[in-house]
Amino acid sequence: MIGRIQRSADFERVLGQPSRARSAHFAVHHLAAEPSEPRKPKSTAKPELSTGDAHNHAQAVDESPAPAPEPRPPAMPQQAWLGMVVPKRHARRAVTRNLLKRQIRGLFQAEGRALPPGLWVVRLRAPFDRKQFVSARSEALSAVVRAELRQLLERLQRGASGRT
Repeated sequence: MIGRIQRSADFERVLGQPSRARSAHFAVHHLAAEPSEPRKPKSTAKPELSTGDAHNHAQAVDESPAPAPEPRPPAMPQQAWLGMVVPKRHARRAVTRNLLKRQIRGLFQAEGRALPPGLWVVRLRAPFDRKQFVSARSEALSAVVRAELRQLLERLQRGASGRT
């Protein structure tokens, strides 16, 4: 199963890389890394009131905080994570944006298993002609999107098999 990229910092890291493959409407970016961890989990503890009893005790030497651990080198990712960027300026209608995201997600789930693990972002880089595809969610648009994404995936898989 392919995971989802959720943090904007991860999108920025991946989109900072040059695109791996391009088509008329899409660009695919890849980074061999794992998603970053959230900065800190949300606390469920009750906040302390500033009007409460103040404890102004000096900290004992034995209770000093432990030194920070040395950073480890990044581990190789074990699975693939997918992110999608479908800007409103290229697909005005929400129905069309949802169609494109559904097509991208479905194709990567079905045929993207041969790709190397890491963070993958598929970006819509040009709009589809509204005169050619009048309906926001037509079967013709679905077929064209699916065919273009399939070509892109095949190109990526050929490139991935050539590198290993």
